[in-house]
Amino acid sequence: MGSKAATFVILAIYVVIMVGIGFYTSKRTKSTTDFMLGGRSVGSWLTAFSYGTTYFSAVVFIGYAGQFGWSYGISATWVGIGNAVIGSLIPFFLLGRRTRIMTNHLGAKTMPEYFEYRFDSKSLKTASALIVFIFLIPYTASVYNGLSRLFGMVFDLGEHGGTIIILLMAVLSAIYVTLGGYKATALNDFFQGIIMLIGIATVVILTVQKKNGLSEAVNALNLISDKSTPENTLGSLFGPDPLNLFGVVLLTSLGTWGLPQMVQKFYAIKDEQAIKKGAVISTFFAIVVAGGSYFMGGFVRLYCTLDENETGKSFIETVNAKPVYDTMVPALIQEALPNMLIGLIVVLVLSASLSTLSSLVLTSSSTLTNDLIKPRIKNFDDKKQMLTIRIFIAVFLIISVIIACNKNASISTLMSYSWGALSGAFLGPFLYGLFLKKASPAAVWTSLFTGIGITLVHMFLFSMNISAFDSIKQAVINLNCPLNLLSPINAGAFAMIISLMIVPLVSGFTKAPDKKIVDNAFSSLK
Repeated sequence: MGSKAATFVILAIYVVIMVGIGFYTSKRTKSTTDFMLGGRSVGSWLTAFSYGTTYFSAVVFIGYAGQFGWSYGISATWVGIGNAVIGSLIPFFLLGRRTRIMTNHLGAKTMPEYFEYRFDSKSLKTASALIVFIFLIPYTASVYNGLSRLFGMVFDLGEHGGTIIILLMAVLSAIYVTLGGYKATALNDFFQGIIMLIGIATVVILTVQKKNGLSEAVNALNLISDKSTPENTLGSLFGPDPLNLFGVVLLTSLGTWGLPQMVQKFYAIKDEQAIKKGAVISTFFAIVVAGGSYFMGGFVRLYCTLDENETGKSFIETVNAKPVYDTMVPALIQEALPNMLIGLIVVLVLSASLSTLSSLVLTSSSTLTNDLIKPRIKNFDDKKQMLTIRIFIAVFLIISVIIACNKNASISTLMSYSWGALSGAFLGPFLYGLFLKKASPAAVWTSLFTGIGITLVHMFLFSMNISAFDSIKQAVINLNCPLNLLSPINAGAFAMIISLMIVPLVSGFTKAPDKKIVDNAFSSLK
Protein backbone atom coordinates (compact mmCIF):
# COMPACT_ATOMS: atom_id res chain seq x y z
CA MET A 1 0.00 0.00 0.00
CA GLY A 2 1.40 3.41 -0.99
CA SER A 3 1.86 6.27 1.46
CA LYS A 4 -1.14 8.21 0.09
CA ALA A 5 -3.37 5.15 0.25
CA ALA A 6 -2.25 4.48 3.84
CA THR A 7 -3.00 8.10 4.73
CA PHE A 8 -6.51 7.79 3.26
CA VAL A 9 -7.16 4.63 5.29
CA ILE A 10 -5.99 6.30 8.52
CA LEU A 11 -8.15 9.33 7.77
CA ALA A 12 -11.19 7.16 7.05
CA ILE A 13 -10.84 5.34 10.39
CA TYR A 14 -10.39 8.67 12.16
CA VAL A 15 -13.52 10.18 10.57
CA VAL A 16 -15.64 7.14 11.46
CA ILE A 17 -14.56 7.37 15.11
CA MET A 18 -15.31 11.12 15.25
CA VAL A 19 -18.80 10.75 13.81
CA GLY A 20 -19.44 7.65 15.96
CA ILE A 21 -18.68 9.65 19.12
CA GLY A 22 -21.10 12.32 17.89
CA PHE A 23 -23.91 9.79 17.53
CA TYR A 24 -23.07 8.17 20.88
CA THR A 25 -23.21 11.44 22.80
CA SER A 26 -26.29 12.74 20.96
CA LYS A 27 -28.42 10.20 22.85
CA ARG A 28 -27.14 11.63 26.15
CA THR A 29 -27.68 15.30 25.30
CA LYS A 30 -31.11 16.21 26.60
CA SER A 31 -30.96 19.95 27.39
CA THR A 32 -29.14 23.15 26.46
CA THR A 33 -26.98 22.79 29.61
CA ASP A 34 -25.99 19.33 28.40
CA PHE A 35 -25.34 20.65 24.89
CA MET A 36 -23.35 23.73 25.95
CA LEU A 37 -21.60 22.52 29.14
CA GLY A 38 -21.93 18.74 29.29
CA GLY A 39 -24.26 19.02 32.27
CA ARG A 40 -21.44 20.66 34.29
CA SER A 41 -20.14 17.17 35.13
CA VAL A 42 -17.00 16.79 33.01
CA GLY A 43 -14.06 15.12 34.78
CA SER A 44 -10.40 16.13 35.06
CA TRP A 45 -8.96 14.15 32.14
CA LEU A 46 -11.62 15.20 29.65
CA THR A 47 -11.44 18.83 30.79
CA ALA A 48 -7.63 18.95 30.64
CA PHE A 49 -7.47 17.38 27.19
CA SER A 50 -10.35 19.53 25.97
CA TYR A 51 -8.53 22.63 27.25
CA GLY A 52 -5.28 21.61 25.59
CA THR A 53 -6.73 20.54 22.26
CA THR A 54 -8.79 23.73 22.07
CA TYR A 55 -5.62 25.70 22.82
CA PHE A 56 -3.39 24.08 20.18
CA SER A 57 -4.32 23.54 16.55
CA ALA A 58 -2.92 23.86 13.03
CA VAL A 59 -2.37 27.53 13.93
CA VAL A 60 0.38 26.51 16.35
CA PHE A 61 1.77 23.46 14.54
CA ILE A 62 1.73 24.91 10.99
CA GLY A 63 1.56 28.71 11.30
CA TYR A 64 3.24 29.79 14.52
CA ALA A 65 5.86 27.01 14.68
CA GLY A 66 6.99 27.89 11.15
CA GLN A 67 7.01 31.67 11.55
CA PHE A 68 8.59 31.88 14.98
CA GLY A 69 10.94 28.97 14.39
CA TRP A 70 12.24 30.81 11.32
CA SER A 71 12.52 34.13 13.20
CA TYR A 72 13.81 32.99 16.61
CA GLY A 73 15.32 29.52 16.12
CA ILE A 74 15.10 27.10 19.03
CA SER A 75 14.46 29.99 21.44
CA ALA A 76 10.89 29.78 20.07
CA THR A 77 10.56 26.88 22.55
CA TRP A 78 10.03 29.58 25.22
CA VAL A 79 6.62 30.18 23.65
CA GLY A 80 5.66 26.57 24.35
CA ILE A 81 6.96 26.81 27.91
CA GLY A 82 4.97 30.01 28.43
CA ASN A 83 1.88 28.29 27.03
CA ALA A 84 2.32 25.47 29.55
CA VAL A 85 2.96 27.60 32.66
CA ILE A 86 1.13 30.90 32.01
CA GLY A 87 -1.48 29.60 29.59
CA SER A 88 -2.35 26.26 31.26
CA LEU A 89 -1.07 25.76 34.82
CA ILE A 90 -1.82 29.20 36.29
CA PRO A 91 -5.36 29.58 34.83
CA PHE A 92 -6.45 26.24 36.31
CA PHE A 93 -5.36 27.26 39.80
CA LEU A 94 -6.14 30.99 39.59
CA LEU A 95 -9.39 30.96 37.60
CA GLY A 96 -10.66 27.38 37.70
CA ARG A 97 -12.30 27.15 41.11
CA ARG A 98 -13.77 30.65 41.19
CA THR A 99 -15.04 30.41 37.62
CA ARG A 100 -16.76 27.09 38.22
CA ILE A 101 -18.38 28.13 41.52
CA MET A 102 -19.45 31.65 40.56
CA THR A 103 -20.83 30.80 37.09
CA ASN A 104 -22.71 27.80 38.52
CA HIS A 105 -24.15 29.94 41.33
CA LEU A 106 -25.20 32.69 38.90
CA GLY A 107 -26.53 30.18 36.36
CA ALA A 108 -24.28 31.61 33.64
CA LYS A 109 -23.60 29.30 30.68
CA THR A 110 -21.51 31.73 28.61
CA MET A 111 -19.07 34.58 29.20
CA PRO A 112 -21.58 37.28 28.09
CA GLU A 113 -24.19 35.82 30.46
CA TYR A 114 -21.59 35.94 33.25
CA PHE A 115 -21.05 39.66 32.50
CA GLU A 116 -24.81 40.26 32.67
CA TYR A 117 -25.27 38.62 36.08
CA ARG A 118 -21.99 39.77 37.63
CA PHE A 119 -22.30 43.42 36.53
CA ASP A 120 -26.11 43.67 36.33
CA SER A 121 -26.09 44.77 32.69
CA LYS A 122 -28.07 43.24 29.81
CA SER A 123 -26.38 45.59 27.33
CA LEU A 124 -22.96 44.21 28.35
CA LYS A 125 -24.22 40.74 27.53
CA THR A 126 -25.42 41.85 24.09
CA ALA A 127 -22.20 43.68 23.21
CA SER A 128 -19.90 40.92 24.39
CA ALA A 129 -21.95 38.24 22.56
CA LEU A 130 -21.48 40.13 19.29
CA ILE A 131 -17.75 40.48 19.96
CA VAL A 132 -17.44 36.74 20.61
CA PHE A 133 -19.25 35.77 17.40
CA ILE A 134 -17.42 38.27 15.17
CA PHE A 135 -13.87 37.77 16.42
CA LEU A 136 -13.93 34.00 16.71
CA ILE A 137 -14.44 33.89 12.95
CA PRO A 138 -10.88 34.89 11.92
CA TYR A 139 -9.45 32.39 14.41
CA THR A 140 -11.56 29.63 12.88
CA ALA A 141 -10.46 30.75 9.40
CA SER A 142 -6.79 30.52 10.48
CA VAL A 143 -7.32 26.90 11.58
CA TYR A 144 -8.85 25.99 8.22
CA ASN A 145 -5.98 27.75 6.48
CA GLY A 146 -3.44 25.62 8.33
CA LEU A 147 -5.30 22.42 7.47
CA SER A 148 -5.48 23.26 3.78
CA ARG A 149 -1.72 23.98 3.68
CA LEU A 150 -0.81 20.55 5.05
CA PHE A 151 -3.35 18.59 3.02
CA GLY A 152 -2.34 20.44 -0.12
CA MET A 153 1.29 19.41 0.44
CA VAL A 154 0.55 15.76 1.24
CA PHE A 155 -1.92 15.07 -1.53
CA ASP A 156 -0.64 17.57 -4.13
CA LEU A 157 -4.16 18.92 -4.57
CA GLY A 158 -3.39 21.85 -6.86
CA GLU A 159 -4.88 25.33 -6.88
CA HIS A 160 -8.40 24.48 -5.69
CA GLY A 161 -7.57 21.45 -3.55
CA GLY A 162 -7.16 23.50 -0.40
CA THR A 163 -10.66 24.90 -0.77
CA ILE A 164 -12.09 21.39 -1.07
CA ILE A 165 -10.28 20.33 2.12
CA ILE A 166 -11.58 23.38 3.98
CA LEU A 167 -15.15 22.54 2.96
CA LEU A 168 -14.79 18.87 3.97
CA MET A 169 -13.35 19.77 7.37
CA ALA A 170 -16.15 22.28 7.96
CA VAL A 171 -18.73 19.59 7.26
CA LEU A 172 -17.00 17.04 9.52
CA SER A 173 -16.65 19.42 12.46
CA ALA A 174 -20.28 20.54 12.03
CA ILE A 175 -21.55 16.94 12.09
CA TYR A 176 -20.16 15.81 15.41
CA VAL A 177 -20.63 19.14 17.22
CA THR A 178 -24.23 19.38 16.00
CA LEU A 179 -24.94 15.83 17.12
CA GLY A 180 -23.48 15.81 20.62
CA GLY A 181 -22.52 19.33 21.64
CA TYR A 182 -20.02 19.71 24.50
CA LYS A 183 -19.96 16.01 25.42
CA ALA A 184 -19.08 15.02 21.87
CA THR A 185 -16.43 17.74 21.79
CA ALA A 186 -14.88 16.63 25.11
CA LEU A 187 -14.77 12.93 24.22
CA ASN A 188 -13.36 13.66 20.77
CA ASP A 189 -10.81 16.02 22.32
CA PHE A 190 -9.55 13.23 24.57
CA PHE A 191 -9.10 10.86 21.64
CA GLN A 192 -7.56 13.61 19.51
CA GLY A 193 -5.24 14.66 22.34
CA ILE A 194 -3.68 11.20 22.52
CA ILE A 195 -2.98 11.36 18.78
CA MET A 196 -1.41 14.80 19.21
CA LEU A 197 0.93 13.61 22.00
CA ILE A 198 2.16 10.64 19.97
CA GLY A 199 2.43 12.64 16.74
CA ILE A 200 4.36 15.60 18.17
CA ALA A 201 6.85 13.36 19.96
CA THR A 202 7.45 11.46 16.70
CA VAL A 203 7.99 14.61 14.63
CA VAL A 204 10.40 16.16 17.15
CA ILE A 205 12.56 13.03 17.36
CA LEU A 206 12.76 12.59 13.58
CA THR A 207 13.37 16.30 12.92
CA VAL A 208 16.48 16.29 15.11
CA GLN A 209 17.59 12.80 14.11
CA LYS A 210 17.56 13.74 10.40
CA LYS A 211 20.19 16.42 11.15
CA ASN A 212 22.54 14.04 13.02
CA GLY A 213 21.31 14.69 16.53
CA LEU A 214 20.59 17.69 18.73
CA SER A 215 24.10 19.11 19.13
CA GLU A 216 24.85 18.93 15.40
CA ALA A 217 21.47 20.50 14.55
CA VAL A 218 22.05 23.39 16.99
CA ASN A 219 25.56 23.95 15.63
CA ALA A 220 24.15 24.07 12.10
CA LEU A 221 21.56 26.63 13.20
CA ASN A 222 24.23 28.86 14.71
CA LEU A 223 26.03 29.05 11.37
CA ILE A 224 22.99 30.63 9.68
CA SER A 225 22.80 34.42 9.49
CA ASP A 226 21.14 37.19 7.46
CA LYS A 227 20.35 40.91 7.79
CA SER A 228 18.10 40.50 10.83
CA THR A 229 19.73 37.39 12.27
CA PRO A 230 23.34 37.54 13.49
CA GLU A 231 25.42 34.36 13.53
CA ASN A 232 25.28 32.22 16.69
CA THR A 233 21.76 33.39 17.64
CA LEU A 234 19.30 30.87 16.13
CA GLY A 235 20.69 28.13 18.36
CA SER A 236 21.04 30.33 21.43
CA LEU A 237 18.88 30.38 24.58
CA PHE A 238 17.03 33.65 23.88
CA GLY A 239 17.50 33.95 20.12
CA PRO A 240 18.13 36.99 17.93
CA ASP A 241 15.19 39.09 19.19
CA PRO A 242 14.22 38.44 22.85
CA LEU A 243 11.92 41.49 23.15
CA ASN A 244 9.58 40.55 20.30
CA LEU A 245 9.78 36.90 21.34
CA PHE A 246 8.37 38.00 24.72
CA GLY A 247 5.43 39.60 22.86
CA VAL A 248 4.65 36.21 21.30
CA VAL A 249 4.82 34.49 24.69
CA LEU A 250 2.47 37.10 26.16
CA LEU A 251 -0.15 36.92 23.39
CA THR A 252 -0.26 33.14 23.17
CA SER A 253 -0.08 32.49 26.93
CA LEU A 254 -1.85 35.27 28.82
CA GLY A 255 -4.49 35.42 26.09
CA THR A 256 -6.13 32.18 27.26
CA TRP A 257 -7.28 33.90 30.46
CA GLY A 258 -9.78 36.02 28.55
CA LEU A 259 -10.83 33.73 25.69
CA PRO A 260 -14.43 32.51 26.06
CA GLN A 261 -13.73 29.12 24.44
CA MET A 262 -10.98 28.49 27.02
CA VAL A 263 -12.47 29.71 30.31
CA GLN A 264 -15.76 28.00 29.47
CA LYS A 265 -13.98 24.70 30.20
CA PHE A 266 -14.05 25.72 33.87
CA TYR A 267 -17.83 26.24 33.75
CA ALA A 268 -18.27 22.57 32.87
CA ILE A 269 -15.75 20.86 35.15
CA LYS A 270 -17.21 18.50 37.76
CA ASP A 271 -15.59 19.58 41.06
CA GLU A 272 -12.56 21.16 42.74
CA GLN A 273 -10.57 17.92 42.79
CA ALA A 274 -11.00 17.67 39.04
CA ILE A 275 -9.56 21.19 38.71
CA LYS A 276 -6.37 20.23 40.59
CA LYS A 277 -5.85 17.07 38.54
CA GLY A 278 -6.73 18.92 35.36
CA ALA A 279 -4.06 21.53 36.05
CA VAL A 280 -1.30 18.90 36.11
CA ILE A 281 -2.60 17.03 33.08
CA SER A 282 -3.12 20.14 30.94
CA THR A 283 0.35 21.47 31.81
CA PHE A 284 2.00 18.20 30.79
CA PHE A 285 -0.06 18.21 27.58
CA ALA A 286 1.05 21.77 26.79
CA ILE A 287 4.72 21.03 27.45
CA VAL A 288 4.66 18.13 24.99
CA VAL A 289 2.40 19.60 22.30
CA ALA A 290 3.24 23.32 22.38
CA GLY A 291 6.83 22.92 23.56
CA GLY A 292 7.40 20.18 20.99
CA SER A 293 5.81 22.16 18.16
CA TYR A 294 7.88 25.30 18.73
CA PHE A 295 11.05 23.28 19.35
CA MET A 296 10.50 21.44 16.07
CA GLY A 297 9.78 24.77 14.34
CA GLY A 298 13.12 26.07 15.56
CA PHE A 299 14.84 23.86 12.99
CA VAL A 300 12.88 24.94 9.88
CA ARG A 301 15.87 26.87 8.55
CA LEU A 302 17.77 23.59 8.28
CA TYR A 303 15.05 22.32 5.96
CA CYS A 304 13.88 25.49 4.16
CA THR A 305 15.63 28.23 2.19
CA LEU A 306 14.82 31.45 0.33
CA ASP A 307 17.72 30.87 -2.06
CA GLU A 308 16.68 28.96 -5.19
CA ASN A 309 20.28 27.89 -5.79
CA GLU A 310 20.81 26.35 -2.35
CA THR A 311 20.66 22.57 -2.49
CA GLY A 312 19.44 20.13 0.13
CA LYS A 313 16.60 22.37 1.35
CA SER A 314 13.04 23.12 0.25
CA PHE A 315 12.74 26.45 -1.54
CA ILE A 316 10.19 28.74 0.15
CA GLU A 317 8.58 31.36 -2.03
CA THR A 318 8.16 34.96 -0.94
CA VAL A 319 5.27 37.43 -1.13
CA ASN A 320 6.15 41.14 -0.99
CA ALA A 321 9.73 40.16 -0.13
CA LYS A 322 8.56 38.16 2.91
CA PRO A 323 8.77 34.36 3.20
CA VAL A 324 5.49 32.42 3.21
CA TYR A 325 5.78 31.09 6.76
CA ASP A 326 2.73 28.84 6.50
CA THR A 327 4.54 26.57 4.00
CA MET A 328 7.62 25.96 6.18
CA VAL A 329 6.46 23.21 8.55
CA PRO A 330 4.81 21.22 5.72
CA ALA A 331 8.15 21.44 3.89
CA LEU A 332 10.02 20.28 7.01
CA ILE A 333 7.65 17.33 7.43
CA GLN A 334 8.12 16.32 3.82
CA GLU A 335 11.92 16.37 4.23
CA ALA A 336 12.26 14.91 7.74
CA LEU A 337 9.66 12.15 7.85
CA PRO A 338 9.43 8.84 5.98
CA ASN A 339 6.46 8.71 3.60
CA MET A 340 4.70 6.06 5.66
CA LEU A 341 4.54 8.42 8.67
CA ILE A 342 3.00 11.33 6.77
CA GLY A 343 -0.46 9.87 7.46
CA LEU A 344 0.17 10.08 11.21
CA ILE A 345 1.09 13.76 10.91
CA VAL A 346 -1.96 14.51 8.78
CA VAL A 347 -4.17 12.97 11.46
CA LEU A 348 -2.17 14.84 14.15
CA VAL A 349 -2.88 18.23 12.55
CA LEU A 350 -6.45 17.23 11.75
CA SER A 351 -6.98 16.20 15.39
CA ALA A 352 -5.49 19.42 16.72
CA SER A 353 -7.58 21.49 14.35
CA LEU A 354 -10.94 19.77 14.63
CA SER A 355 -10.80 19.87 18.42
CA THR A 356 -10.18 23.62 18.29
CA LEU A 357 -12.83 24.14 15.62
CA SER A 358 -15.44 22.25 17.62
CA SER A 359 -14.89 24.47 20.67
CA LEU A 360 -14.92 27.64 18.57
CA VAL A 361 -18.15 26.88 16.73
CA LEU A 362 -19.87 25.63 19.88
CA THR A 363 -18.83 28.73 21.85
CA SER A 364 -19.84 31.21 19.16
CA SER A 365 -23.17 29.63 18.20
CA SER A 366 -24.27 28.94 21.78
CA THR A 367 -23.30 32.48 22.83
CA LEU A 368 -25.27 34.05 20.01
CA THR A 369 -28.33 31.88 20.72
CA ASN A 370 -28.27 32.09 24.51
CA ASP A 371 -27.35 35.77 24.83
CA LEU A 372 -28.87 37.48 21.78
CA ILE A 373 -31.76 35.38 20.49
CA LYS A 374 -33.22 33.79 23.64
CA PRO A 375 -33.86 37.05 25.59
CA ARG A 376 -35.82 38.49 22.64
CA ILE A 377 -38.14 35.57 21.86
CA LYS A 378 -40.98 34.35 24.06
CA ASN A 379 -41.45 30.64 24.76
CA PHE A 380 -37.95 29.87 23.53
CA ASP A 381 -37.70 26.39 25.08
CA ASP A 382 -34.74 23.98 25.13
CA LYS A 383 -35.75 22.30 21.87
CA LYS A 384 -35.87 25.62 19.99
CA GLN A 385 -32.60 26.76 21.55
CA MET A 386 -30.74 23.63 20.48
CA LEU A 387 -32.12 23.92 16.94
CA THR A 388 -31.04 27.57 16.76
CA ILE A 389 -27.57 26.75 18.06
CA ARG A 390 -27.20 24.12 15.34
CA ILE A 391 -28.29 26.60 12.67
CA PHE A 392 -25.74 29.16 13.87
CA ILE A 393 -23.03 26.48 13.82
CA ALA A 394 -23.61 26.23 10.07
CA VAL A 395 -23.68 30.03 9.62
CA PHE A 396 -20.46 30.48 11.59
CA LEU A 397 -18.67 27.78 9.60
CA ILE A 398 -19.77 29.19 6.24
CA ILE A 399 -18.41 32.65 7.06
CA SER A 400 -15.15 31.16 8.38
CA VAL A 401 -14.70 29.06 5.23
CA ILE A 402 -15.14 32.11 3.00
CA ILE A 403 -12.41 33.98 4.91
CA ALA A 404 -10.11 30.92 4.97
CA CYS A 405 -10.29 30.63 1.18
CA ASN A 406 -8.53 34.01 0.95
CA LYS A 407 -4.86 32.97 1.04
CA ASN A 408 -3.59 36.56 1.33
CA ALA A 409 -4.04 36.54 5.12
CA SER A 410 -1.45 34.48 7.00
CA ILE A 411 -2.40 32.04 9.74
CA SER A 412 -0.59 34.01 12.45
CA THR A 413 -2.16 37.33 11.43
CA LEU A 414 -5.72 35.98 11.57
CA MET A 415 -5.13 34.30 14.91
CA SER A 416 -3.34 37.32 16.42
CA TYR A 417 -6.17 39.72 15.63
CA SER A 418 -8.75 37.28 16.95
CA TRP A 419 -6.94 36.65 20.25
CA GLY A 420 -5.94 40.30 20.59
CA ALA A 421 -9.52 41.53 20.19
CA LEU A 422 -11.17 38.90 22.39
CA SER A 423 -8.67 38.79 25.24
CA GLY A 424 -7.94 42.52 24.92
CA ALA A 425 -11.65 43.11 25.52
CA PHE A 426 -12.45 40.38 28.08
CA LEU A 427 -9.28 39.59 30.07
CA GLY A 428 -9.54 42.41 32.62
CA PRO A 429 -13.33 42.27 33.07
CA PHE A 430 -13.41 38.49 33.52
CA LEU A 431 -10.41 38.28 35.87
CA TYR A 432 -11.32 41.23 38.10
CA GLY A 433 -14.98 40.20 38.05
CA LEU A 434 -13.93 37.04 39.90
CA PHE A 435 -11.75 38.80 42.48
CA LEU A 436 -12.59 42.52 42.76
CA LYS A 437 -15.94 43.47 44.25
CA LYS A 438 -15.51 47.09 43.17
CA ALA A 439 -15.14 46.18 39.48
CA SER A 440 -17.67 48.37 37.67
CA PRO A 441 -19.75 48.10 34.47
CA ALA A 442 -18.09 51.30 33.22
CA ALA A 443 -14.68 49.62 33.56
CA VAL A 444 -15.91 46.63 31.57
CA TRP A 445 -17.24 48.87 28.80
CA THR A 446 -13.94 50.74 28.71
CA SER A 447 -12.03 47.48 28.35
CA LEU A 448 -14.34 46.29 25.56
CA PHE A 449 -13.96 49.51 23.58
CA THR A 450 -10.20 49.67 24.16
CA GLY A 451 -9.49 46.04 23.22
CA ILE A 452 -11.57 46.13 20.06
CA GLY A 453 -10.37 49.65 19.22
CA ILE A 454 -6.66 48.76 19.39
CA THR A 455 -7.26 45.70 17.22
CA LEU A 456 -9.28 47.50 14.55
CA VAL A 457 -6.98 50.53 14.36
CA HIS A 458 -3.92 48.30 13.97
CA MET A 459 -5.69 46.15 11.39
CA PHE A 460 -6.68 49.12 9.21
CA LEU A 461 -3.33 50.90 9.52
CA PHE A 462 -0.92 48.02 9.06
CA SER A 463 -2.64 44.91 7.66
CA MET A 464 -5.26 46.08 5.16
CA ASN A 465 -2.76 47.32 2.52
CA ILE A 466 -4.63 50.64 2.14
CA SER A 467 -2.38 53.03 0.22
CA ALA A 468 -3.63 56.05 2.19
CA PHE A 469 -1.87 54.65 5.27
CA ASP A 470 1.49 53.97 3.59
CA SER A 471 3.01 57.14 5.02
CA ILE A 472 1.99 56.11 8.55
CA LYS A 473 3.54 52.66 8.06
CA GLN A 474 6.76 54.20 6.83
CA ALA A 475 6.89 56.62 9.75
CA VAL A 476 6.53 53.70 12.18
CA ILE A 477 9.28 51.79 10.38
CA ASN A 478 11.54 54.86 10.51
CA LEU A 479 11.23 54.94 14.31
CA ASN A 480 13.57 51.93 14.44
CA CYS A 481 11.80 50.82 17.61
CA PRO A 482 13.20 47.54 19.02
CA LEU A 483 9.58 46.42 19.47
CA ASN A 484 7.94 45.64 16.12
CA LEU A 485 4.99 48.05 16.16
CA LEU A 486 3.65 46.69 12.86
CA SER A 487 3.18 43.23 14.36
CA PRO A 488 -0.44 42.12 15.06
CA ILE A 489 1.04 39.92 17.81
CA ASN A 490 2.46 42.87 19.73
CA ALA A 491 -0.77 44.82 19.17
CA GLY A 492 -2.72 41.94 20.76
CA ALA A 493 -0.32 41.66 23.69
CA PHE A 494 -0.57 45.43 24.22
CA ALA A 495 -4.40 45.26 24.24
CA MET A 496 -4.28 42.58 26.95
CA ILE A 497 -1.95 44.59 29.19
CA ILE A 498 -4.17 47.67 28.77
CA SER A 499 -7.23 45.60 29.76
CA LEU A 500 -5.51 44.46 32.96
CA MET A 501 -4.59 48.05 33.82
CA ILE A 502 -7.78 49.81 32.80
CA VAL A 503 -10.38 47.80 34.74
CA PRO A 504 -9.10 48.53 38.30
CA LEU A 505 -8.24 52.10 37.26
CA VAL A 506 -11.70 52.97 35.92
CA SER A 507 -13.40 50.99 38.71
CA GLY A 508 -11.66 53.26 41.21
CA PHE A 509 -13.77 56.28 40.25
CA THR A 510 -16.94 54.72 38.78
CA LYS A 511 -19.90 53.07 40.47
CA ALA A 512 -19.91 49.34 41.14
CA PRO A 513 -23.13 47.33 40.67
CA ASP A 514 -25.71 47.32 43.44
CA LYS A 515 -24.33 45.80 46.66
CA LYS A 516 -26.93 43.01 46.61
CA ILE A 517 -25.80 41.95 43.12
CA VAL A 518 -22.13 41.88 44.12
CA ASP A 519 -22.74 40.16 47.47
CA ASN A 520 -24.83 37.50 45.75
CA ALA A 521 -22.07 36.79 43.20
CA PHE A 522 -19.37 36.47 45.86
CA SER A 523 -21.50 34.63 48.45
CA SER A 524 -20.86 31.35 46.64
CA LEU A 525 -17.09 31.65 47.15
CA LYS A 526 -17.17 31.59 50.95
